[in-house]
Amino acid sequence: MILNPLLIVALIISASVAIWGIFDPNGLGVIASAAVKIQFNSRGWLIMLETSGLLFVAIFLAFSRFGSVRLGPDDARPEFSTSAWIAMLFAAGMGVGLLFYGAAEPLTHFDTLQTYYAPAQAASHALFVTYLNWGFHAWAIYGVVGLLIAYFAFRRGQPLLLSAPIKDAIGEAKWAQLLGWVFDLMSIIAIAVGLAGSLAMGVFQIQTGIANLIGIENPAVLTAPVFITMCLAFSVPLRRNLGEGMAKLSNLAMTIAIALMLFLLIFGPTSYLMNSVVSGFGHYLFNVLEKGFTTAEFFDRQIVDWYQGWTLNYMIWWLAWSPFVGIFIARISRGRTIREFLLGVIVVPTIFSVFWFGIFGGLGFFDELQGDGRLSEINRQNLDATTFALLQGFPFDLVTQSATIVAAFLFVATSVVSAGFTLAMIATGGSDNPSPKIRTIWGAILGALGLAMVLVGDIGLVRSIIALSAIAFVFIVPVLVICLFKSLLREIPK
Repeated sequence: MILNPLLIVALIISASVAIWGIFDPNGLGVIASAAVKIQFNSRGWLIMLETSGLLFVAIFLAFSRFGSVRLGPDDARPEFSTSAWIAMLFAAGMGVGLLFYGAAEPLTHFDTLQTYYAPAQAASHALFVTYLNWGFHAWAIYGVVGLLIAYFAFRRGQPLLLSAPIKDAIGEAKWAQLLGWVFDLMSIIAIAVGLAGSLAMGVFQIQTGIANLIGIENPAVLTAPVFITMCLAFSVPLRRNLGEGMAKLSNLAMTIAIALMLFLLIFGPTSYLMNSVVSGFGHYLFNVLEKGFTTAEFFDRQIVDWYQGWTLNYMIWWLAWSPFVGIFIARISRGRTIREFLLGVIVVPTIFSVFWFGIFGGLGFFDELQGDGRLSEINRQNLDATTFALLQGFPFDLVTQSATIVAAFLFVATSVVSAGFTLAMIATGGSDNPSPKIRTIWGAILGALGLAMVLVGDIGLVRSIIALSAIAFVFIVPVLVICLFKSLLREIPK
């Protein structure tokens, strides 16, 4: 095992956050929430300007003369078929959040917006906001960061690191080397904290689901066994090269999720749900560019807090995940053109999100507007329980709830294994096969950070901790985009 300054500093910072969270979880959560609130109040406009700007950058690159540039030599061709590549994109960047927020997020938005709109309008706006949070903007962030990494790795011969654009476009100047080092360090911190937040989210949902199945009133009694089982599940693969096996498990989780969505569509009010998908997508498609520049500044404090707690928080969350997801997407995209890459990465997962939230959210609205409102009441009390409460209203609910628990478990376990590998890779200067010892150490750090997040206990505070870890990316990503354009201007597409 080779130690280097980046690895040492990254381990110290990550371990320090974990220790703080384990011994003073409330203090960590409250301080993170206060710090993020200050940032959102002062720089919320910059966050939306940047994320919307990245969407425009992606559109420009996809349809400009640069779109024909290949991610690799001019004669390079994709390693994977288009269908296999798209299948792998589905699992990247989504995971347990789909299961956790499928119905919970649209209903939460509805609960806030019904104070200002009639119920039907509130439902329409709630679905739009959910699409805004999970759609083109999120995948434009992933797409542009992934493109940066892939272009400089495969076209310019650099390692799969965020520092690569700096070193390639600016050169070997000491200040450029230092800046690149800082970028790699911040990517490590953002990945570690972001994945730990997802680990905690998975624990919360799995314990709630198991409690529902076996009739335990207080899901918290299952926190320890669920967390320990999760840690055991990802600790073994981290010590072995089980990349193909992990990919199969991730694909299995995504298959379960898709089957669950189709089951609800078929056994639910199908026409109502398809109307929700079609009208929601139309509303989103024709308003997304305009609303991407909305900051809610002229509304009352309730709306501003809601907007900051969801949309701004999501944009930062996607930035936190962008190095991890970007590296994954880059590694499977060698040989594709920039146009193929961006259209595939941004459009396909967004369409899937439209169906997913249109169906889950549509069921929530159906219950609220034409049913007894039971789901909304449960959602107000506990977001973890909303998905399971929804499934209980359908046939074979024991099967679907069990499948949801299995999918959530697989999503989290495979994500942590992939993150441990990625963190070890970045911390060792882009090594393609980092030492099992280093991977194991990062697995332990992720477990400790996950425990800290679980002890925080409030998903809102967990989201704030993730946001704080990624604030720096608001300033990092524009620098990397400038480096990309500087290098692309040297290209002469054929």
